[in-house]
Amino acid sequence: MTAPASPSAPVRGVYLITPDDADTARLLARVEPLLAAGPTWLQYRNKTASSDLRHEQARALQALCAAHAVPLIINDDPALALAVGAAGVHLGGTDGDVGAARALLGPQAIIGASCYDQLGNAERAVAAGASYVAFGAFFPTTTKVTSSRAHPDLLRQSAALGVPRVAIGGLSPDNVGPLIDAGADLLAVVSGVFAATDPVATLRAYLARFQEPSA
Repeated sequence: MTAPASPSAPVRGVYLITPDDADTARLLARVEPLLAAGPTWLQYRNKTASSDLRHEQARALQALCAAHAVPLIINDDPALALAVGAAGVHLGGTDGDVGAARALLGPQAIIGASCYDQLGNAERAVAAGASYVAFGAFFPTTTKVTSSRAHPDLLRQSAALGVPRVAIGGLSPDNVGPLIDAGADLLAVVSGVFAATDPVATLRAYLARFQEPSA
C-alpha cells in the first residue's frame, strides 16, 4: 500500500462539484466567482459529456483552479486527471481501484472514494491509499440516483481512519450543522450552490457554518 498524501494543514470547508454543462465558456463563468469565494476543492464531474468535451473542460478548469490556488479533482477518471495535471481523482464504488489510481498519480495526489453508507468501504479505501472518504447521501438529493442513506454516526465512527471525511447528498446551509458537529471535514455540494439564486452568497453561507460553535 502507498500511504495517502498528508495535507500540510487541516482540510475543512466546501468541496464544490460542477454541474453538467455542455457549454465550456458558461461553465467557467459559473465556476470562477465561486473559486474566488474560497472552496477547499473543486471536483469536475460531467456524466453527459463526450470524451473530447471532458478533456476540453478539464483543461480549462485546471487553468482556472490554478489561478485561484484551488485544487482540481477529476471525477472517475485517473487518466484524465494525469493528462490535465489535476490534483487528484474521486472514485465511485464501481469507478476503479484506489490502489491503481495511487500508482498512476503518485504519492502526492488527492484520491477520494465514495463509501456511501458503509464504514467498511471507507476502511478498505484508506488501506488502499485513499486521501479522503465520502459518505452519503445524508439527505434526499436530485443530483443523482442513490439508494444509500448515511447517518451522522458514520462520521464519528470513521474519525479513527485519520483522513478527511466528506459529507454529500442534499446538503444545505440549514441542515449541515449536525454533520459538522459529527465530524464532517468537507461538505460536498452541486445544486445546493449552482442552483441557488445567489451561488456566491450560498457558498459563503455553507462556509459560515464551520465558524459556529458546536452544539
